Amino acid sequence: MTEQKILFYNSITRTKEDFKPLDAQNVRMYVCGPTVYDFAHIGNARPIVVFDVVFRLLRHVFGENHVTYVRNITDVDDKINRRAAEEYPNVPLNEAIAIVTRKTEAQFHRDISALGVLEPSVEPRATEHIAEMRTLIEALVVKGNAYVAENHVLFDVSSMPDYGRLANRSLEEMEAGARVEVAPYKKNAMDFVLWKPSKKGEPAWLSPGGIEAQGRPGWHIECSAMAGCHLGETFDIHGGGIDLIFPHHENEVAQSRCAHGTSAMAQVWMHNGFLQVEGEKMSKSLGNFITINELLATGKFGGRSWAGPILRLAMLATHYRQPINWAVAGLLEAEKTYVRWAELHQAYSVEAPPALTERVARHLCNDLNTPGVIAELHSLAREAEKGSEDAVRELSVNARFLGLALQGYVKPERTAPIPVEDIEQRIAERLAARNAKNWAEADRIRDELAALGIQLKDSKKTDTGEIVTTWEIL
Repeated sequence: MTEQKILFYNSITRTKEDFKPLDAQNVRMYVCGPTVYDFAHIGNARPIVVFDVVFRLLRHVFGENHVTYVRNITDVDDKINRRAAEEYPNVPLNEAIAIVTRKTEAQFHRDISALGVLEPSVEPRATEHIAEMRTLIEALVVKGNAYVAENHVLFDVSSMPDYGRLANRSLEEMEAGARVEVAPYKKNAMDFVLWKPSKKGEPAWLSPGGIEAQGRPGWHIECSAMAGCHLGETFDIHGGGIDLIFPHHENEVAQSRCAHGTSAMAQVWMHNGFLQVEGEKMSKSLGNFITINELLATGKFGGRSWAGPILRLAMLATHYRQPINWAVAGLLEAEKTYVRWAELHQAYSVEAPPALTERVARHLCNDLNTPGVIAELHSLAREAEKGSEDAVRELSVNARFLGLALQGYVKPERTAPIPVEDIEQRIAERLAARNAKNWAEADRIRDELAALGIQLKDSKKTDTGEIVTTWEIL
């Protein structure tokens, strides 16, 4: 264990705080994992990578054997049911669900492994914790925080005076801004489902609360049960994307605190910012929805595939709490950086275990300042290029600590992401715009090609002064 002090921004207090674990011999963190009905998209990858770095940092400071990291698998959900019925219409639903969840979970693990993500200490599946969910629900009913209505069990938000503290909104504000299910059996519009009846053929278990019909859990109760089972009634860090603050994390807090009678579910709540694609919200309707697997294995983004370490480095280039713009230009910059570091590593044949040195650790310990880390590694690379073997060794061990293994990387051959004739046509249009002194249009075409990884270079013929434009693939 080191003496390094860590500062984390706590979403529930909205301040940066000294991180002091409840038990330094068993530092505990829970992060919401995937719902296994479809390939994980690049937005899903962000919390996986961010909290992988948190996990690495905690193990560095407190010792590998003194950190427990739980990241769950949600394998019971309406989306899973729909996907299974669509993909396997001639297979009994429960069998189809088993096929979909196994296949999707395996793909998720392959994809994040390519991103250099460590395995968590525990990876529980929701369906393995139904008994714990029933126990929590029964406790909430007995304590008056939940009620049974038409074979549902619902949490009564009015029973918790500070409901909304994590989201920093009053009940009235949340109700006005939320899309809530209108149901006649609810006491209040914001009451949320802990348990619901299963339709014929759907996954079903013995219901709590004296309900005779079999049913299945709501989404929020799943995480409360799994976190409580593996980390205890109160633990150190709960993480996830900012989109989960409300309602998911707010409802987790309500269930767990009321069931256990505790003042907190987690000491620190950490949330990563949103991800956009080329400046727009990612959505299937806009055609910019992209999975991790598509980035790794296809030419869907930027006309080519990308190596896992490059995706990881591009993800870490933005501070975790800030929104990130996922763009081809950012990936090209990350690749340029990564190739430079890898070539330095190979030139010196550095072989050393992953380590975190002081000049890098101080950035990570300041609320996971990964842009500061990358700036420090750039500085080390400059020192290494001047002949410092110590600098290249420090660069290599810190990069490996971050999950960026530098050995064995081979820069792929580049092919044009669009037909060559299209590139030449755009260059001609740009030249025409320049001749017409339409600089805005000329810059637009240049930037459009740059976003595709095509760099233009203008030069003058010495005899005529004519502008000649050449291009290359970065």
